[in-house]
Amino acid sequence: MRAVLPGKPRAKLRAVCTGYWDDRRLIAYITGNAFVILTGPDIILQTIYDDSEQQLEAISIDEATGKIATCTESEIRVYAPYGRGENALKWSLQHSFSNSEEKKGHVSTISWGGAEELLVGGSSLTLYSTQDEPAEIWKTELANDVKFANFSYDSAYVASTGRYDRLVKIWRRLSFGADDTRFDFSYLPHPATVTNIHWRNPYHVEQSLDNVLYTFCADNVVRIWSATDPHGLQTLQLWAQIDLQESIQARGLHPASAARFAFIIDGRDFMLATEHAVQARASGSREDDALSHLIEVATRTPEICIVLDNQGRMSAWGLENVGGKMRQKTNVFNVAHVDGINLSLPGSRDDLSHVQFYNFCNKSGGDLNVLVHHFDGRIEVFESDVANLFDPSPRSQRFTSKAVWTGHSAGVKKIVRNVSGQAVVSRTDANESILWSHMDLDGGTSVFRESIITQEDHIHRICVLRQGRFVVLLHHNKITLWGTQSFNSVLLSSLHYEAVGKPLCVLILPEVVKGSPVAHVATVTSKMKGIVWEIQLPHDQGKITDVNGYHNTSVREFCRFDLGDSDDLAYVLPVDPAGSPPMVSGFLDTFARDIAISYTKSGLVRSWTARVDTDVQKVEWLETCSVATGICEPALASGSSIRKAALVTSTRSELTIWDVRGAQLEFSENYEAQDYIQDLDWTSTPDDQSILAVGFRFRVLLLAQMRFDYLNHGPAWAVVRELNIRDLTPHPIGDSTWLSNGNLIIGAGNQLFLYDKEVDQSTPVVTDLGLPHRKKSWDLFEVVTRLNGPLPAYHPQFLSQCILAGKSVLVQRVLVALYKILKYHMEDEMIDNHVGLEMEEFYTAIDSLQSSKAATKSSRSFGIFSDGDDDEAETVTESVASSINEKLTTVALPQLSRQEQIHLADIVECVAIVEKQRRSMDDNAARYMLFFRQHSLNRGRPKESPLSWREINWAYHSNSQDILVDMVTSQFHGKVLWEHARESGMFMWLTDSAALKAQFEVIARNEYTKAELKNPIDCSLFYLALKKKTVLQGLWRMAGWNKEQAATIRLFSNNFQEKKWRTVALKNAYALLGKHRHEYAAAFFLLADCLKDAINVILNQLKDLQLAIAVTRVYEGERGPVLKELLEEKVLPLAAQEGNRWLASWAFWMLHRRDMSVRALISPVYTLLETPHTPDLQSKLFLTDDPALVILYSQLRQKTLQTLQGASKVTPKIEWAFVLHNARLYDRMGCDLLALDLVRNWEFLLPAPKTFKNIGGHADPRQLLRRRSSLVVADLPISSMPLDMKSGRVHKPPPSVFEETESSSLLDSFGF
Repeated sequence: MRAVLPGKPRAKLRAVCTGYWDDRRLIAYITGNAFVILTGPDIILQTIYDDSEQQLEAISIDEATGKIATCTESEIRVYAPYGRGENALKWSLQHSFSNSEEKKGHVSTISWGGAEELLVGGSSLTLYSTQDEPAEIWKTELANDVKFANFSYDSAYVASTGRYDRLVKIWRRLSFGADDTRFDFSYLPHPATVTNIHWRNPYHVEQSLDNVLYTFCADNVVRIWSATDPHGLQTLQLWAQIDLQESIQARGLHPASAARFAFIIDGRDFMLATEHAVQARASGSREDDALSHLIEVATRTPEICIVLDNQGRMSAWGLENVGGKMRQKTNVFNVAHVDGINLSLPGSRDDLSHVQFYNFCNKSGGDLNVLVHHFDGRIEVFESDVANLFDPSPRSQRFTSKAVWTGHSAGVKKIVRNVSGQAVVSRTDANESILWSHMDLDGGTSVFRESIITQEDHIHRICVLRQGRFVVLLHHNKITLWGTQSFNSVLLSSLHYEAVGKPLCVLILPEVVKGSPVAHVATVTSKMKGIVWEIQLPHDQGKITDVNGYHNTSVREFCRFDLGDSDDLAYVLPVDPAGSPPMVSGFLDTFARDIAISYTKSGLVRSWTARVDTDVQKVEWLETCSVATGICEPALASGSSIRKAALVTSTRSELTIWDVRGAQLEFSENYEAQDYIQDLDWTSTPDDQSILAVGFRFRVLLLAQMRFDYLNHGPAWAVVRELNIRDLTPHPIGDSTWLSNGNLIIGAGNQLFLYDKEVDQSTPVVTDLGLPHRKKSWDLFEVVTRLNGPLPAYHPQFLSQCILAGKSVLVQRVLVALYKILKYHMEDEMIDNHVGLEMEEFYTAIDSLQSSKAATKSSRSFGIFSDGDDDEAETVTESVASSINEKLTTVALPQLSRQEQIHLADIVECVAIVEKQRRSMDDNAARYMLFFRQHSLNRGRPKESPLSWREINWAYHSNSQDILVDMVTSQFHGKVLWEHARESGMFMWLTDSAALKAQFEVIARNEYTKAELKNPIDCSLFYLALKKKTVLQGLWRMAGWNKEQAATIRLFSNNFQEKKWRTVALKNAYALLGKHRHEYAAAFFLLADCLKDAINVILNQLKDLQLAIAVTRVYEGERGPVLKELLEEKVLPLAAQEGNRWLASWAFWMLHRRDMSVRALISPVYTLLETPHTPDLQSKLFLTDDPALVILYSQLRQKTLQTLQGASKVTPKIEWAFVLHNARLYDRMGCDLLALDLVRNWEFLLPAPKTFKNIGGHADPRQLLRRRSSLVVADLPISSMPLDMKSGRVHKPPPSVFEETESSSLLDSFGF
């Protein structure tokens, strides 16, 4: 936290108190119906709210016990400290009692005496003992309501005076017994009203010191009273007096000011401050005149009387031997008469300009502290080195401002910022509005009170214009414009209006001309109707202090508009400004900056922009984006101008974050157990990375966007900081908002808390992010920028995406370059983000990159000179990989966390293994092999995730599946069980039926032999799926240990072609289901030739989709009805529900709907199904998108005639949007160079010809291709095939998947 605004102090004489207890300074003051306890300029110990409806009147701290007493007009409360031993000091209510006999007036002052006695003053003086239960021990009625009533330090005297009273009454205590407490009194006469009194304080509580009273009078004289003559008529006698008017004389041409202010610095505080000043200068060798002067004064151990005027002049008087019997003329001496005192004291004499001073110096050390309580609602905290303060030579900055304590006198309801965050307006329930300006200073960030808006009408909405110089207030039937350049805001213009529906918001419309004196604001109502007002503002003329300074200000109705249907509308609200400042392009299109979002009860979020057309007096509106979130009755929503939106469900417990442009769900979190959400605020870093503040009742979570991670399924948002105010105040948060530069202001009760953008690296949430350690703390923007932005070329995510994009040559170059850098790396040496490669290499087309690599190789092969150094390594061999990984254990690469460095080592190892077999496999096999190897290395790690359908698709469309089978087999040491096969997805991607059955039989054998006791039950399902009952019979004959052997062999010896035995098998299957032996039951369903029932058991009881598909493919082949039904009824609906395009594309290809398979990669799955399925919330999650989809799409669309036909149904507009969307995904992943590569090298299909058709009447899909370099498999039915592709001969049906064929048959297929 950087600054605290603890609340507006009450304008009462006893509203502030200070004391030193338990080796700490305590300062307490009243704000509204609460009081706040502080121990430093920015350190709040506690805020305590009083339950009474009456406001607090006075407060006092007992330095002996640490107790705090407060009072309302009729109630007195005593709070006792606790928790000091646990370093968690707080106060709790100990006593609460009424001053019940107070008939006239009310309690206005309280003062602590010795032995926990409390003096309460109103129309009477009452003394209570509070040691046990509060008891009244003395009381006396007064002729006039008391204004001051203060105990002396030893409780021997009480000094009291009434309102406008010239007499100070001194009550002398005659007895100290609780049973018989008596006082007598005498008067101290003054010529005018007494304005303040002060008893001298001793150096420590136990010290015996003569009582001295200082009285301040309206005649500008300070009088010092002491008991110089114990036998005199008066208890105290006048010892000396200081004329304040004479103390400060006019100098030069400046006229003297009549205003005078004075306060006393007790000897104890002056001596402590002097000691600190001497110690602070002890190291300095040069002679210090200021210090010498101070020491000369301090040797006389004086009290100090400070006299000030409102023009920065100060006179200081030393009072030596105060109260001494032998008074000398030199006892009162001048310490200093100086200028340059910057305390901003008022010159007028009204109630709001009254000022009270409090000063102290702590025993623990430190300078002199002065609190200036201004009755206009603030306390200024100043600190001064007393040597500088009393230095006779000219100097500036004698006082340093440490804090200004102010705020509201009631609970903050709403805080509204201007666009830049340099000005905010806070509003309370009581319509008290204050404008604050935000500034970043050397000592940190802070906000300053600029203007108070006094308004009786209910304020509906607020809008801040022109850096806070003007404020627009929307009421229910009028709009008002206020000038806020003076302390009290000035009403400049007002206009009544009538709207159709309830006004929901105030929007600032984009300026037509930057810096123009005309502004336009709009409101949108619950009926989606609106009004635009034109506001004429004065030109910037500097600071204006009264209404006469504002010329030509006016508010007029500019136009009205209608945004359409409002039946389902929930709310319209302005977007939070984020990103770079808005620029007006002059065009109304989707590139214009958003100004508002609306959301409906059904969860449809829409963003809006507008353009003012002054020529035709109208405002044009455009809906820029929309997203159907599916969240019904959202309780809360917020949008940013860079098209991020956050929605909270109706229970206020679940938060969802959406990318409105891409209609993507990026984050979802349920905070049900913790708290309910009540506020959402957006900001962003200068490079447009979003940050969301989520406000709960007592804390605010700062969520920062992170890079998308499609490989590890990492979250897209993370908590980077938690701000908790529960220790500072019991009042829940009213509102919060962002200021400029990542600072956040929180309003809770009367108080405002300002947090800077520093991030504590020791907090668990930031530690989990893996930020490198450094001396300077990380700030919020640095953390967020690190979590986003471009990745270095050696980052594992960038390398993985390059591999998916088919840039294996580039990956080789990056890793070889990294190898060369690490080989000669020195500590603290910078590593280039692009490892020395030219930028063009990252976005050059793959073909030209490979040809340049070949050219480089050939030039080196035939070169005359060759040093043979392994620096000339061109590929990542196993030796290069081991060398890189060895270096990675000792060298920490920039921008990589420890976990990412481990991930990089895994990738290097996998790339080397794949490179070894590179010549014998295609790109898709290489992709699968690399990610399967990575998956194997991650097995057993905390964030292990199953192999995805993306990897299964690569293997499925590979022509090197035999190599992949060998690789998977060797990975599991030649013993592949079903759990391993499921992990690798083997039976999803194998396309050759013979190989499929052969591998299934291998699984069956391995399942049988996996245990020491070989159990035929373990492999029954597999052998019966293969229809090898006889093999299973043989295994049962060897299972003599199994008690089911005899019955099973007897059963298996029957002929299950007969209906009778199939019925017996069915009965056994149902019996096994009853015993929860589900896998064995499925085997018996197969024995009964009930494949569908077996599949239902596997799906519903075993929950194993892959096993169901594998069994079906093995049992009935690739074109069986059960497989078709399984894919159509189970797999595709599941893909639609999850939004899994990889699964949908695979399923359509399995169904021989290759046109749909291609379309599934680009369109939402639920739109392609004949029976529409409602997608759930997770189907909209960003993880359902994947930039690798565009790679598979470009590969498949020209593979066969069917896929070309499917691609032709994708309009150029959709394909264009798809490519741009994937480029944005690359950008969000930190792979900006791949995004550039995608948009630079993407080839669109030619538009489908509308007029030209060949003789057969069917359009030839091959005409969509720009180049005829690739072979296209003819897989369309004969009837729909182009004429030049039909043949006179009868052809075999086309293969279900791509198969290598002989050259002659391939030519035949193409009609040659």
